[in-house]
Amino acid sequence: MSAVAGVVEHLFRHSAGRITATLARALGPARLDLAEEAVADALVQALHVWPHSGAPANPQGWLFRTARNRAMDLLRREDTLRIKLPALVELEAVAEPRTGDDELALMLLCCHPELPMTSRVALTLRTVGGLGVNEIAAAVLTQPATVAQRLARAKRWLRARTDPLELPGPDALESRADSVLAVLYLLFNEGYDATTGEVAVRGELCGEAIRLGRLLLADRRTDTAAARALLALMLLQASRLPARVDANGEVLLFAEQDRNRWDRGLIGEGTQTFAAACTGAEMSSYHVEAAIALCHAATQVPAETNWPRILALYDQLLQLRDSPVIRLNRAIALAMVRTPADGIVELARLEAHPQLAAYTPLPATLGALWLRAGEPARAAEYYQRALSMPAAEPQRRFLRRRLAECRSPNHPAVTSTPS
Repeated sequence: MSAVAGVVEHLFRHSAGRITATLARALGPARLDLAEEAVADALVQALHVWPHSGAPANPQGWLFRTARNRAMDLLRREDTLRIKLPALVELEAVAEPRTGDDELALMLLCCHPELPMTSRVALTLRTVGGLGVNEIAAAVLTQPATVAQRLARAKRWLRARTDPLELPGPDALESRADSVLAVLYLLFNEGYDATTGEVAVRGELCGEAIRLGRLLLADRRTDTAAARALLALMLLQASRLPARVDANGEVLLFAEQDRNRWDRGLIGEGTQTFAAACTGAEMSSYHVEAAIALCHAATQVPAETNWPRILALYDQLLQLRDSPVIRLNRAIALAMVRTPADGIVELARLEAHPQLAAYTPLPATLGALWLRAGEPARAAEYYQRALSMPAAEPQRRFLRRRLAECRSPNHPAVTSTPS
């Protein structure tokens, strides 16, 4: 990626939702499609213009003005003068993207209870998070065609709305909060472990999820214990981002990471935020996941990781939110507490789960456990299966390296016995 393209992507990740929300406020929720089209056109224009003229002094302002002008052009082409004139007046009066309420209102609108939960998640990830259809499909463990259908239905629902874009009342806020948190959780995870593209970690997505999480806490109406716990979780996880890949962008296993590269500032902020989340009686799944992340963050030496505590927390997490991915992670913890064979038995029960049919971490984890168990041939089968599934290119290189190790006659596992 060129330097200019990197600047554009950075700005787009941090500005697209804000600009879209500002335009949607002026145009009305029914015209969200037009706002998104205008923002996308502004991005394309930046990619064409900036490599020749250089990035402007105020790049976010440039993107906003270009998107606003494009939205006005699209409006002027419409036939219904009575509808387009008020919107044109509104747009002309907006000089820069607003922060805070507009973005929060857009997130809450996308999470309206009249929409199915699956559509709320897809719409918010697309509109506020800027994810593509394939990225959303990977994040929610479904097919791209299914995501496209959910988005189309949600957009039809939006086009029928006549009310303005504004924050709902207290009752509506509470009913939509869970959906917003679920979206931020998925957005962060897609950045933390990229499922497509040329990089293993997409820090821009993680940073955007954290920014939006802070936006929730900045408003007393959405500053809840669960929101604090989720932000704590994201901060603690983000602290490890600098160490998750080496200087060449290659994936490192957890035990291989240089813990001196962990961001201690983020760990401190995450720890404080988690403490603030635990002042009341509420206990959400995000609280438990943050506690697991804190167990890892507090350990300087991998061998000293408190795996029995982590396994107990996963058992608690399953009581709050049962999912095949959580069961996969619990199996890893079980293998660390007991033996690789115990983890393999648990994972074998997940192999037929429809949501994991194309989930690359499942066969990759089985490959790692079979290798630890001294069965490189079995491990190679699973690494080969993982390579047949979608993955970011660094992940694919990692899997190929592990597959080569399995087939090497000098690998220790070839002569070892199962533990």
